[in-house]
Amino acid sequence: MALVEFHVDGHVAVASLNNGENRFNPTFLDALLEALDAIETQTTATALVVHGSHEKIFCNGIDLEWLVPVIRQQDMAAAKGFFYRLNALFKRLLTYPLVTIAAVSGHAFAGGAVLACTFDFRFMRSDRGFFCLPEVDLELPFFPGMNAILSHVIPHHALIEMQLTGVRLTAEMCLAHHFVKGACPGYELLDEAMGFARNVNKQRSIVAELKTRLNRSVIRAIDVDDVAVIESGQFHIG
Repeated sequence: MALVEFHVDGHVAVASLNNGENRFNPTFLDALLEALDAIETQTTATALVVHGSHEKIFCNGIDLEWLVPVIRQQDMAAAKGFFYRLNALFKRLLTYPLVTIAAVSGHAFAGGAVLACTFDFRFMRSDRGFFCLPEVDLELPFFPGMNAILSHVIPHHALIEMQLTGVRLTAEMCLAHHFVKGACPGYELLDEAMGFARNVNKQRSIVAELKTRLNRSVIRAIDVDDVAVIESGQFHIG
């Protein structure tokens, strides 16, 4: 099974994340970026639905088991390359020419929550999984670009509580804060996301331009502010 698989249903591309907890490491990032490229160049889809195949996890963020040893070994080239690649994924989704929908099929923790917020819309499983930013307990500050992504989607009062307490939000709580479009049991999740996607069939060129303009401040944080942090090598990890 490929780390990322996709098929096309009408005008909707459906991608499955198959890398277990779908933690970010170079191999998984490359697979996801390659799938996004293939969907754009090899299909005529105008909407994209992404879900995780793990029974209880959508994405658990950065693969610290890979990254921490890299940083401890002072392999700054590899560490910097990883963060630039991660930002390339975030920026790709923020400017992707298809309308994107995340079917959050389980836990979205840390970078996994950031990933979900790069999508245009989110549907979340209500019977299993939390949306959580545990960096306060891990003692890992977010990069400026990650903060910009989160702030663009999550109301400020909710984001303060999430970042400073590490609270775990259920799908119903996320729905109450209006940063997920719908909450439903796992067996209905993909159908709900697909139902929404089937009603969105817009021209790629205008979608890409609108998203680039809507996300201009977020993209600047990634392109400018994050570079200073990455080049400093002060990652505060491990």
